[in-house]
Amino acid sequence: MPAPVTPIEETIEALVHAVAPLRFGPPVAYVYNPLEYAGEGFRRYARRFGRPPKEILLLGMNPGPWGMAQTGVPFGEVAAVAGWMGIEAPVAAPPAVHPKKPVDGFACPKSEASGRRLWGWARARFGDPAVFFSRFFVINYCPLMFLDAAGGNRTPDKLKKAEQAPLFAACDAALRATVRYFRPRWVVGVGVFAEARAREALAGAEVAVAGITHPSPANPRANRDWAGRIEAELSAVGIEIQAEG
Repeated sequence: MPAPVTPIEETIEALVHAVAPLRFGPPVAYVYNPLEYAGEGFRRYARRFGRPPKEILLLGMNPGPWGMAQTGVPFGEVAAVAGWMGIEAPVAAPPAVHPKKPVDGFACPKSEASGRRLWGWARARFGDPAVFFSRFFVINYCPLMFLDAAGGNRTPDKLKKAEQAPLFAACDAALRATVRYFRPRWVVGVGVFAEARAREALAGAEVAVAGITHPSPANPRANRDWAGRIEAELSAVGIEIQAEG
């Protein structure tokens, strides 16, 4: 990994080192860490858009197979990262790859629905990415993607308690360091898990924590006007969104 040049990169490097020795047993069969093999994508994202302070941190759960696992950018659907953010970067591969979840980097032909919804909303509402990122930054709580032997996704909340403890300790520390760097007014968990982890990790910190509906199509509440729903959820806690233009 190249030497970090910003504090957020230092935080990410520390997180990568902290989770590297962790091991996960069945049903987890594959572990991808895109901050390692696709780390250049994240570094370019952080350097371009990660200047503090930020009013709002949006906190996702962990990488998805067709988003961050391909680009290194949270919720990083290829079309949004390359087309809207203007970021492309070389991508290697994790040490072991499930044939149903290949890593093709920015050549990935699949589109991740969660990322398409989240970044599509940002583009529709703010137009220029610089305008969105003047208020927001998007990160993930956990850097690892877990697959079972059949290639199915295993989210961090489904890990064994003994596996969660050291992983969550490392992720909590990284989240606290990220909040110190960006000095946000709000940390908004994208989904119930991310909100819960933020509330625990940031207890006592001078930052408000809230949550919005996760954009995954697996979440029935996300499949009818997700953008309108999350804007209402943000407004309910005092975060107002102005339409582009």
